[in-house]
Amino acid sequence: MIALALGLVVGIILALTGAGGGILAVPLLVFVAHIALVQAAPIGLLAVGMAAALGALLGLRGGIVRYRAAGLVAGTGMLASPLGLLLAHRIDNRWLSVLFALVLLYVGYRALAKGLGRGQQPAEHAHAARPCVRNAATGRFIWTAPCARALALSGVAAGLLSGLLGVGGGFVMVPALQRYTDLDMQSTVATSLAVIALVSATGVVASAIAGQLDWAVALPFSGGALAGMLGGRAVAARLAGPHLQAGFGAISGAVALGMIAKAVW
Repeated sequence: MIALALGLVVGIILALTGAGGGILAVPLLVFVAHIALVQAAPIGLLAVGMAAALGALLGLRGGIVRYRAAGLVAGTGMLASPLGLLLAHRIDNRWLSVLFALVLLYVGYRALAKGLGRGQQPAEHAHAARPCVRNAATGRFIWTAPCARALALSGVAAGLLSGLLGVGGGFVMVPALQRYTDLDMQSTVATSLAVIALVSATGVVASAIAGQLDWAVALPFSGGALAGMLGGRAVAARLAGPHLQAGFGAISGAVALGMIAKAVW
């Protein structure tokens, strides 16, 4: 029941705050369910991956997922994810918690800055040339070497963090797609969700094969996340906004500091 309730919370956070909201899945498991981070990571990855897959399917149905770009990013991410998983089991749990907390602190800072209106690009850079632009007639990307390189490296970063910390990588993919492509925000999030779903699957399968996935916790947690995602979507349009982003950032920062304190003391 605890795992189910925590999953519901994660799903609602994902629905309300976007692709990066799933980063709170692992801290919730660590603090509330008292699971070590290295065991919590694949559970969080399964839940976030399933919720992302649901969002990606809805995006595909709406025709807003750039599936070729998602395939390239996910391909490099899936190659890097097992390396992150290997590193996770070679790093002391205390230092792994500190690393996770630092990443969470960064995510919280970005969300807080965005919520307070300080995360926008300067006007002079708003229309700067991006390596990945779409053909005006077809709506598809014009593939160039700089575009492919930028997306592939973004996938590597997302895959490493996915395997290492059990995070979907939405906080990497959304800013990367915003920086390197000319996609609108709706298509950016949907494409990011597709990448998260594919990359997460690699980490989950690797953990399951190695016998490192606690299904008794993972299944109700993931089920709760899916239910929370569906329920949260119904109210997301009315609640989502700058104040919600700022609140998410503040909570993320507080949780990150708590993780550092727990690791140190």
